[in-house]
Amino acid sequence: MAGLDWLTARPIAHRGLHDRAARVIENTAAAIEAAASAGYGVEIDVRSTAEGEAVVFHDAELDRLIDATGPVAKRTIAELRTLPFRDCGERLITLDECLDLVGGRVPLVVEVKSSATGDTRLARRVAEVVGGRGGPVVVESFDPRVLALMRQLAPHVPRGIVGDAFADGDAHWAHLSPAKRFFARNLLHWRATRPDFLSWNVRDLDRRAVRMARKAGRPVTTWTVRTPDDVARAAAGADQIVFEGFRPA
Repeated sequence: MAGLDWLTARPIAHRGLHDRAARVIENTAAAIEAAASAGYGVEIDVRSTAEGEAVVFHDAELDRLIDATGPVAKRTIAELRTLPFRDCGERLITLDECLDLVGGRVPLVVEVKSSATGDTRLARRVAEVVGGRGGPVVVESFDPRVLALMRQLAPHVPRGIVGDAFADGDAHWAHLSPAKRFFARNLLHWRATRPDFLSWNVRDLDRRAVRMARKAGRPVTTWTVRTPDDVARAAAGADQIVFEGFRPA
């Protein structure tokens, strides 16, 4: 897709250019700024607060990174702003604040986390925030329902489906039925989502559906690239890497 050449022009830093040893933590303002300043694209994750605000955070639960416990979705934005990241003292930022920080300097990739309850407030808030902005920004999700809603609410914002092998034995996907995993890995949602690009697991790039989408002109970014072997796989089957743990040239 020629209109998305900017998305694949430079490597994309997974959750920002983070380095825990240097106290730069994933999805924080410092990690996002470090990536943008280095000229990399920035991939972030967003989750919903109790009132439906979009905050930059990966996990459903606070515990791994924040000095607090429980679901992000049970806290208001006011509450979340009082909770520091454990290893750096920074606070969560909103999607709006992230867009301000990046300022259009580099591509921003916003991964929208899905809700097990089917709550659409996060996708609607992302469509509202991103749809009202300019600059190089795309929205992606594992959840076809999110993409279908983005297609409806913000059709001018490029959208991508995040994909994987969704292996039957992978505990990460145990909440999905075998039928849903088959549906997702083979892009059988295509008519409803009409993705402009794919973001696919680097270890599953040789899937026929991915090769066909790329041949049809959909760019493919690939995650999460950490090793020389991953770089080689990406070079053979994708248009750009989503990386962490090193600095690509």
